[in-house]
Amino acid sequence: MAIPRPVLVCAGAASLGGFVELSYGSSFVSSHGSNLMAVTPAILIGTGFWTLAHGFKVGRARTKYAELAKKDGEKDVDERFSYPNLYAQGTSKHVRAFNCVQRSHQQIFETFTTAVVGGMAGAVTFPICTSISTLIYAVGRYYLSKGYAECAEQGGDAGKRYTYPLAKFMWYGFLGNVTFGMASCAFIISGKKTL
Repeated sequence: MAIPRPVLVCAGAASLGGFVELSYGSSFVSSHGSNLMAVTPAILIGTGFWTLAHGFKVGRARTKYAELAKKDGEKDVDERFSYPNLYAQGTSKHVRAFNCVQRSHQQIFETFTTAVVGGMAGAVTFPICTSISTLIYAVGRYYLSKGYAECAEQGGDAGKRYTYPLAKFMWYGFLGNVTFGMASCAFIISGKKTL
């Protein structure tokens, strides 16, 4: 079984970045450490607020596509589009379009918690590398969600969600946060780093 390329790239970059930061960044980190440790949480808080704002887009899309479905004469529109349904039921073009917008928001929650925990843990030992990987995650996350939501306008074809080249970088940032978080925890557990 071959190791996926994103995992290899992240492991290599994290190893190199972590080595450089531990070897040469200690004086820089010691003089600016508390400031640097605040960068990762600031990026994550901003991403959290963006996630909340993106949720409003889903609410507007639910109304928009339900109205379009009614206008096209679809049956049981209120039942299929209304709450508590997370996704609209059916396979019409309006259902697929709404479900792309909904998925653009829902998919955030599948990675965000791990990115936050990994980022917070990683920032303790690797504040520079972790803030970079968190920024890469946030930018990639934005473009992946934007691409997913725009699939709605393209007939609900979710296969086009990686339209933006930066969208795939979300996975690199995510894996970077996981790697730095795990390495930081290992340093703390082994006693090489104290809180």
